[in-house]
Amino acid sequence: MSDLMPPAMAPSGTILAFKREASCLEIEGLCLAYGDKTALRDVTLRVPRHRVTAFIGPSGCGKSTLLRALNRLHDLNEDVVRQGRIRLEGSDIHGPEMDVAQLRRRVGMVFQAPNPFPMSIYDNVAFGLRLQGGLRKRQLDDAVEEALTAAALWEEVKDRLRASAWTLSGGQQQRLVIARTLAVGPEVLLLDEPASALDPISTLKIEELIRNLKASLTLVLVTHNMQQAARVSDYTAFLQQGELVEYGPTDSLFTNPRLARTENYITGRMA
Repeated sequence: MSDLMPPAMAPSGTILAFKREASCLEIEGLCLAYGDKTALRDVTLRVPRHRVTAFIGPSGCGKSTLLRALNRLHDLNEDVVRQGRIRLEGSDIHGPEMDVAQLRRRVGMVFQAPNPFPMSIYDNVAFGLRLQGGLRKRQLDDAVEEALTAAALWEEVKDRLRASAWTLSGGQQQRLVIARTLAVGPEVLLLDEPASALDPISTLKIEELIRNLKASLTLVLVTHNMQQAARVSDYTAFLQQGELVEYGPTDSLFTNPRLARTENYITGRMA
């Protein structure tokens, strides 16, 4: 706790800022509704750069909604009403100068179920790079290898890059999707329960990958697994009924939560 500044407090008791931790994403007063159904209520927090931040909370609490708001996936739903502001490295992601396609390159997204394209392992990773253009064959080869290595998959697939991505196991497919996202050089990686459909060994590989990637990326993770949040995250945000209840360093939040609502959830007294 010595590295924390005297925290700025929201009415809910949320810690908003941390000393010596430069912010990558800043969320201010975010409210989001699907038609007349409110999903997020006045959420304010800062996501530190090159750290893993986990969103936890019961089903329907708004954590996946908050995650998807960070790269404007809600733009695809005409019924969504939004208030508040999200900044990426100081720039308003809803500002007129923000190109949405460029935003989603900078803020990549990996979903719960692996979704490799129906093409080869190589072509999956190269897909976004080819859309950007400008790379020669050797440069493309190097970039594919680099992305697969970063996703801890290169050694397992280097001899079968032309095989269908669908021949990979579920855990390998998820790491392939991460490699595909990493290939285009994002600054932020959003992970929506990336290991929930995987076996324990594959889950451990994904968790190790998450810990390793924070040296070069900012990561934001949604998980129902509180043990997973404790293992991989530096900061944890607890959401309930669309509100940010408490946010702070993971160790502190799990061992000494400030609020009874947080303690009740962590200890299983509230579903």
